[in-house]
Amino acid sequence: MSTRPVRAVRLGPRSVTALALVSLIGLFAFCWPLFADAGSAVTSHAGDAPWLFAALLPLLVAVVVATIADCGMDAKAVAMLGVLAAVGAALRPLGAGTAGLEPMFFLMVLSGRVLGPGFGFVLGAVTMFASALLTGGVGPWMPFQMLSMGWFTMGAGLLPGTARLRGRGELLMLSAYGFVAAFAYGTIMNLQGWVLLQGLSSGISFQPGAPLDENLVRFLAYVTATSLGWDLGRAVLTVVLTLTVGRTLLKALRRATRRANFEAQVTFEGPGRPSPGEPPHRTYVTYEPE
Repeated sequence: MSTRPVRAVRLGPRSVTALALVSLIGLFAFCWPLFADAGSAVTSHAGDAPWLFAALLPLLVAVVVATIADCGMDAKAVAMLGVLAAVGAALRPLGAGTAGLEPMFFLMVLSGRVLGPGFGFVLGAVTMFASALLTGGVGPWMPFQMLSMGWFTMGAGLLPGTARLRGRGELLMLSAYGFVAAFAYGTIMNLQGWVLLQGLSSGISFQPGAPLDENLVRFLAYVTATSLGWDLGRAVLTVVLTLTVGRTLLKALRRATRRANFEAQVTFEGPGRPSPGEPPHRTYVTYEPE
């Protein structure tokens, strides 16, 4: 009998293809105004949102289907993803509008670590969608938030050491990731808002058709002036919650994944089919100990 600990849900070829497609579309939606000339209608960048949302929803379904096809998970896994998305959506309003203190981010880090990058991406996007419906925050920014949170959660699933790294070392790694990724999330979302809010100041506003390096300097000034403190609050809270309650929550999530048959490994004893009169080979399902 061979044993192997349960890991975060791995990416198969179909999952990689679906994630690459949705990420390419997202990057284009965020970055195309930087490369547009002065005559382009970048002032109507908000009109991208309905088209991006229409493309995003079927691609999210494709990521779920591809991950299930690659890893053989069942409906319980999808149900768990829905529960986590509902919890994340409920957590977001607790700190929204208060110095960037958003407790949902630490849940996304830990869930992405356990669920893996494919389901992590879908969880982040669906959580942000549910949160927007819950808080009335539906607007042209919503599909961009879904993409950014999907990347944020997917990144946690791509961190190394999913099989062996546990305890304090894992929490420190997740805390460091959460701290850096919280700033990255804010910066990516600023890129979308910065293009829409033209004319804020001649020194930091987006200038259609300007050289890329000049616009990037303006963008860095915009980020520093408008959201650096907000992102710092989000990053610090993510670190504090990960270090204080992360160990308990990781255990609970991993216990739930076992019941949902996440990455249940089936191994067979002995090669080939049993000979006539020989009892069938036993099948073993191995799980990761807590």
